[in-house]
Amino acid sequence: MAAPHVPVLLKPLLRAVEPVSGIWLDGTFGAGGYARGLLQAGAATVIGVDRDPAVLAMAREWAEEYGDRLRLVEGVFADLDRLAEEVLADEVQDGGRLDGVVLDLGVSSMQLDQAERGFSFLRDGPLDMRMGQDGPSAADLLNRADESTIADVLFHYGEERASRRIARAIVAARPLSRTAELAEIVSSCLPRPKPGQSHPATRSFQAIRIWVNDEFRQLVEGLSAAERALKPGGRLAVVSFHSLEDRIVKRFMQARSNSAGGGSRHAPVADTAPAAFTLPFRRAIGPDPDEMQANPRARSALLRVAVRTHAPAAPVDAGALAMPRLPEKGVG
Repeated sequence: MAAPHVPVLLKPLLRAVEPVSGIWLDGTFGAGGYARGLLQAGAATVIGVDRDPAVLAMAREWAEEYGDRLRLVEGVFADLDRLAEEVLADEVQDGGRLDGVVLDLGVSSMQLDQAERGFSFLRDGPLDMRMGQDGPSAADLLNRADESTIADVLFHYGEERASRRIARAIVAARPLSRTAELAEIVSSCLPRPKPGQSHPATRSFQAIRIWVNDEFRQLVEGLSAAERALKPGGRLAVVSFHSLEDRIVKRFMQARSNSAGGGSRHAPVADTAPAAFTLPFRRAIGPDPDEMQANPRARSALLRVAVRTHAPAAPVDAGALAMPRLPEKGVG
């Protein structure tokens, strides 16, 4: 049975981490494209982690062809070190350390295509946006949050310049329950897009989705969990789709490889822990023209890779990674 969606940057990712062997963890399993690619490239075992139980239920039929080589686990990738240890507890004596971790950030195209999940401004559905099935939905948060909190979310998580105007319009139109309502409100606050420009609601929907799913905190914790779980020589590969995600990944890899650059006489270089990673590529890897033509979603994708050293894992300061800080998800 063919996978329903082609994963972005799969071929460049497999080239960047070759040779593929041992135990890998796909922390954003989705439609299973990366897990399949890793298994076909030589991974002995892939642990597929996803917070969405519906995703895992859909995968169980085709996953049977891989037998015990593919293990499906419900959970968030922020806990990937613990999840890997639990899955491999009976097989690996050193705590279940991994040969590789792959993360494909953001919402999957499979989820975008399901109107009932509420992720898309192009398909009317319930205003949900939860990647899992617990916690408050987008409607819950937008209908209860104060105007300034909504504006902060739109600005810091979506880099939306018209955040205050849009927040004011959302509060005036409450209660909201449908994605089409929200898309229309946002569009009414912005100029009509020119040919080739993205939909006016793109940034706002992105920001609200990140808010609902606490994605930036999950990302920082997931990167740290990967550092703890990878064995020396293990590879960390992360695919991101917008600048805020990529900036966090880039700064994490620079900080943990001690390659973030020197200081100055105004800000001397601080004492650093031994490098936990090396960086095999100086820059992020993007799609080639053929992939962009075949898969438009790949246009903004960036892949970053780091290789684990023997140095012990160490805590990371989220503030040093330029992670946007917002009021708690609790509403005013």
